[in-house]
Amino acid sequence: MKFLRPAFLALVPMTVLGACTTLSDQDRALLTSASQNAEQAKATAQQALAASQAAQSSAASAAQAASQAAADARAANEKADRMFQRSLRKTAPPQ
Repeated sequence: MKFLRPAFLALVPMTVLGACTTLSDQDRALLTSASQNAEQAKATAQQALAASQAAQSSAASAAQAASQAAADARAANEKADRMFQRSLRKTAPPQ
């Protein structure tokens, strides 16, 4: 029984190697097709990565522009408040 296990472990890789060397044309075509599909998927993934990085950059730019617009709006609001307060002081009757 102890002899069968090492013999079996040696026989399995040999059988697998033998099967690999006797691939039919269909098997080779299938492997080639799978390899081509994998390359196409890799190229598509690279394109998707580039597009997502461009979108991320655009989103960061948009966020920065929105932040600047909010700061400008606050500044304009504060200026309008100061102008309004100044006009109230000018028109207030003397006491």
